Amino acid sequence: MHDVAIIGGGHNGLVCAAYLAMAGLKIVVLERRAVAGGAAVTEEFHPGFRNSVAAYTVSLLNPKVIRDLDLARHGLKIVERKLSNFLPLDDGRYLKVGAGRTKEEVAKFSNRDAGRLDEYQAKLETIADVLRALVLATPPNVVSGSPVAALSELIKTGRIAGRIRKLELEDQRELLDLFARSAGDYLDRWFESAPIKAAYGFDGIVGNYASPYTPGSAYVLLHHCFGEVNGNKGVWGHAIGGMGAITQAMAKAAAAHGAEIRLSSPVREVIMEKDHAVGVVTESGETFRARAIVSNLNPKLLFLKLVDASALPADFRTRMENWRCASGTFRMNVALSELPDFTCLPGRDLAEHHTAGIIIAPSLQYMEQAYFDARANGWSKRPIVELVISSTLDDSLAPAGRHVASLFCQHVAPKLPAGKSWDDHREEVADLMLDTVDRCAPNFKRSVLARQIFSPLDLEHTFGLVGGDIFHGALELGQLFSARPVLGHADYRSPIPGLYLCGSGTHPGGGVTGAPGHNAAREILRDFKRRRLQRV
Repeated sequence: MHDVAIIGGGHNGLVCAAYLAMAGLKIVVLERRAVAGGAAVTEEFHPGFRNSVAAYTVSLLNPKVIRDLDLARHGLKIVERKLSNFLPLDDGRYLKVGAGRTKEEVAKFSNRDAGRLDEYQAKLETIADVLRALVLATPPNVVSGSPVAALSELIKTGRIAGRIRKLELEDQRELLDLFARSAGDYLDRWFESAPIKAAYGFDGIVGNYASPYTPGSAYVLLHHCFGEVNGNKGVWGHAIGGMGAITQAMAKAAAAHGAEIRLSSPVREVIMEKDHAVGVVTESGETFRARAIVSNLNPKLLFLKLVDASALPADFRTRMENWRCASGTFRMNVALSELPDFTCLPGRDLAEHHTAGIIIAPSLQYMEQAYFDARANGWSKRPIVELVISSTLDDSLAPAGRHVASLFCQHVAPKLPAGKSWDDHREEVADLMLDTVDRCAPNFKRSVLARQIFSPLDLEHTFGLVGGDIFHGALELGQLFSARPVLGHADYRSPIPGLYLCGSGTHPGGGVTGAPGHNAAREILRDFKRRRLQRV
């Protein structure tokens, strides 16, 4: 028998396994696919061409997790982009965003905006620091019954309130704006020129099936700002060897401390005895009993597919049925014979803009129209595309002189209207995405040697991302912090004794952070120490 059985070997499941194994517990991780890592994997999608096939760039991976698991010793190396972002524009101009470069670039469009950049970035960094302090904290949990438990949660709330009170009143107002307002309204208040609002506003719609003017989208923008690479805050980078290098390092760290990782072992159901979770059964019929069961899955999958409905409180199950999963994401990987030659910045030789996140979406209005199109027709007529050419920073991913690129595309409907299926339209939409890049770099489409397509339906079937949701649940006010996934169960414990959650459907949410896995492990270890977990 094991102490803990973990359902799902995605990055948070591996992080949770590593921490629990380091504490001396006997751990087994059961992963559905033939490779550990969940959506953070590197795979060959065309002979000689490898890429991060789902998650594709790194910034949010928590520094404490990197240190505690000693991921560098297990092979992880992260390099920074030479330029953060590049926006090719329809009128032949462009915007570059990067350390020491942004102000000069923005001044081409607005001296007023260039003058406001430092204050904007300082404000955002102040608020991001508050979030960084909360990322590895268990949210205050709404409880009933025990006065002792209620007091404990009240103390947590007081600590968080204390952090917020340390902010100047002006910054507290800014924090409220970022949680409640839209990204578009927030950016319109700061800037007047469309390109810089588009560059920053893209972070508000990444993985978020919404208009940039949807209330709450400013938080999604903020969520993407609290990361760092190699100690440099707000920077994005790439793992050498792709995102799979991160999860393989995590798997090695867990295994080094005795955790067992079983691949091609999809779990069919959670075993219940006397209202407790006591084990799991795989689809092959193998049984694993354990004192604690931990799920790295989207909460919707766990509670609606693997747990008997009668074991859950009716209100909780209803809320899981209504757990909103919608990213609006269409994901592609392409093998390229050459680098894109942009009309606004010609050249096929490697340049700094080729290493950037290349954003094809020139304005917030463009992004809003893309959302409206997707709502009406299933996909945008003029979609939003971020192109990341990872081989410009890691030449091990493609043959010499060739390249691999990720296309992270918004907006598409998670479910198509009028009963249409993504299986019938994926190739059509893939052509549209390539055409969208080709408008800016006319050699792009003919340079594509091969392509790999993940519609929202493909993302769900392959990686368990319900509705293609990269965050395991929308990052909106009713699904954040103490309400993630449900009020009363924000502490990584489910309504079922012995059943825990460690995935992105818990605080602090999506992205390759490792934080949910870290936090869940801490709470599970507390329950072991308090002898709250029965022997089975």
